Amino acid sequence: MNIKHILHELRLLFGFERNTTSHGEKWISAIGAMLGILSVYWITRWQFPHGFMENAGTLVMVTSMGASAVLLFAVPQGALSQPWAVIGGHLLSAFVGVSCQKLFPDQTWTPALAVGLAVGVMHYTRCIHPPGGATSLAAVIGGSEVHLLGYHYLIMPILVNVIAILLMAVLFNALFDWRRYPAHLHKRIRQSKQTQPAERQFELTQEDFAAAMQQLNSYVDITAENLTELLELAKQHAEKNITHPADIIPGNFYSNGKLGKLWSVRQVLDGSDDGVIPEKDRVIYKVLAGDGAYQTGICLRSEFRQWARFEVKPQGNGRWVKIEAE
Repeated sequence: MNIKHILHELRLLFGFERNTTSHGEKWISAIGAMLGILSVYWITRWQFPHGFMENAGTLVMVTSMGASAVLLFAVPQGALSQPWAVIGGHLLSAFVGVSCQKLFPDQTWTPALAVGLAVGVMHYTRCIHPPGGATSLAAVIGGSEVHLLGYHYLIMPILVNVIAILLMAVLFNALFDWRRYPAHLHKRIRQSKQTQPAERQFELTQEDFAAAMQQLNSYVDITAENLTELLELAKQHAEKNITHPADIIPGNFYSNGKLGKLWSVRQVLDGSDDGVIPEKDRVIYKVLAGDGAYQTGICLRSEFRQWARFEVKPQGNGRWVKIEAE
């Protein structure tokens, strides 16, 4: 087992995914998050210029807004980032946290109870928003300043903070048509640009997709609309080239075109010169990505051609792009 294979396994074990986001998009997310937090601070101070409870200190915003900023400006199309998730996640979690503190004050297990119940409530009300856990926790461990607010904690600072950051998310992401927020606005723009799918022998339906999601039994941070749209675009792209490569050329890269764990990219390292006798015409290859990464093998050229769906080329950041047949 070589070092590259070990590193590959460690990457998969820790869930260290290759990031295909452009540098521009990363900077847009960072600037948006900065403006989001600024809007929370200034709008809250504008609404309450004298702060709350000046004798006990000023509570302007909760730290969980920082986590919300990551979702709203780095993953604006994610299911965890949508308005109901943000509003319900924070407000319901805040209610749970305040209630737990009132019912079981100063207990060592009260913070854990608050977060656990908040997660359950968010699940059942379909508003999973990870920062909501921090909002619930802050209601318990925030100290006397927060405890004295009682249920007013839901209004100030939580509701005011939420409104402020949502307003900035809508306005800032509207500057970029591929980031429109909420996600439904982005979908409406894409509808006018979509092409009609080609005729297929077996057509996946929304019902098939819903059944697969139920079988997965895990919360996925992407809206159902965006996920089905992504699947449709992938199927349309796959239909552009359904034949196997005509030639298997040493030095070139080939993909089997499969999904998930079965996907693989191989590079042909060398081949025999005997193209007359098929039984002796072999190629040596190395697996560069996906299933069996960093392994080498040898097989008949005809077998390799049958395995290969199409030719690809490296695009950087671990991406592989299909080379369209001429």
